[in-house]
Amino acid sequence: MHDITPAAGLALLTVGQMAASDAAAIASGIAGTQLMAAAGHVAYEAIVNRFVPQNTLVLCGPGNNGGDGWVTAEKLRRAGWPVRVASLVPREALKCDAAWAASLYRGEFATLHSHAALDGSSLVIDALYGAGLSRPLDGVARQMVEAINARKLDCVGIDVPSGVHGDTGQMLGAAPRCKLTVTFFRLKPGHLLLPGRSLCGEVVVGGIGIASNVLEAIHPTAFRNGPALWRHALRPPVAADHKYTRGAVLVMAGAGMTGAARLAAAAARRMGAGLVSILAPDAATASVLRASEPGVIVRQGETLAQALSDPRIGAVLLGPGGGVSDTLRQNVLAALQTGRPAVLDADALSVFADNPQALLAAISGPCLLTPHEGEFTRLFREINSSTNKLDKVRQGAMASGATVLLKGADTVIADATGRAVINDNAPPSLATAGSGDVLAGMATGLLAQGLTPLAAGAAAAWLHGVAARRSNRALIAEDLLSSLAQTTL
Repeated sequence: MHDITPAAGLALLTVGQMAASDAAAIASGIAGTQLMAAAGHVAYEAIVNRFVPQNTLVLCGPGNNGGDGWVTAEKLRRAGWPVRVASLVPREALKCDAAWAASLYRGEFATLHSHAALDGSSLVIDALYGAGLSRPLDGVARQMVEAINARKLDCVGIDVPSGVHGDTGQMLGAAPRCKLTVTFFRLKPGHLLLPGRSLCGEVVVGGIGIASNVLEAIHPTAFRNGPALWRHALRPPVAADHKYTRGAVLVMAGAGMTGAARLAAAAARRMGAGLVSILAPDAATASVLRASEPGVIVRQGETLAQALSDPRIGAVLLGPGGGVSDTLRQNVLAALQTGRPAVLDADALSVFADNPQALLAAISGPCLLTPHEGEFTRLFREINSSTNKLDKVRQGAMASGATVLLKGADTVIADATGRAVINDNAPPSLATAGSGDVLAGMATGLLAQGLTPLAAGAAAAWLHGVAARRSNRALIAEDLLSSLAQTTL
């Protein structure tokens, strides 16, 4: 099967991995002060390219994040900006590279005592704490953050908004709502995961002199979704192709909500599957399906096991509009028993809410689970609900042996090896009935063409977001199908 290929430019680094990258750069002969000077310059350029000169307050913490702020402040001062620095600690208490950065600054500064320091400022640069903060903000730092939000001041975060954890995106007590966040070398998961992403505003990533080859020793396992991960896995049609070599999909329909299976089947075809069949549970359902899907083969009068005895079927989808019933439960288990690549969505997951272990134990072949938050919680009861999204999807994948795609504005796809992809291009308009059925069908179509579940899930999620963005705010699920027809890579 065709898998993702790690793309250095899309690598997401944990706080620890970023520290290792800094250390590797320093070991190669780059001074820590050079990295800090470069970080301050990146932040300065991002600010002056987006804001006009105005009364600016730079909030500096006691560590290297604060050092970046001191450098930024001095560059703004030299450019003629009216700028002040408010430091959490006296300047003489700073150490190492942060002390060096503060020594460069020639403008107005004071030790930070209260949010009154904000008076007279219209722009705030937040360099209080970086991504590695592991405790809730408190004291004067928290007062400042809350006052920034209360006054609705424009704010720029350096690295991440203070109070957002770089690994999880979770808010530690409080965090400023930034219009711009400037980070360095590579993004962190917290820039993409909610609520961190919504607090970052626009995110700019700047190079500071760290060579990309340091990633070879770090081996990142999380990536921002994008075509560089999976484009190579997509199978273009060739002259010798016929409908079966392009991938055959079987969709199991339910007796009631036939629209879900129809949307999924059409999406699989749009992904390039050469033949898509819908297996109808009864003659009445088959009649409805035949009247509306001229390009889809409607099968009826056979069991799922009989349909899957055809070795040419490359992937099966169960769940969309399936109805929560013992029949669906048995069909899911029958499909998994074949070891055929499978996508399980919606009702195919809900039907195991009373006995999730029966489903997890049955997974043997390539399998993609596509739950929303509620379905995930019911399926993986042993995973703490407060665990951050990236970690819990990884835990779910490892517990099940499947690839798990947890849907949302910050969709996370992870496989049992711990590799994970975060998708951040989904617009709010996708919160509409049927969009999940389209996503499931897209992933099944790609799975039938030989992609691994991780590659299929990642590609489907990204293309799903692109298709939605091409449509207007009144998006309905059917619009995604026509938009996919116009999507090229």
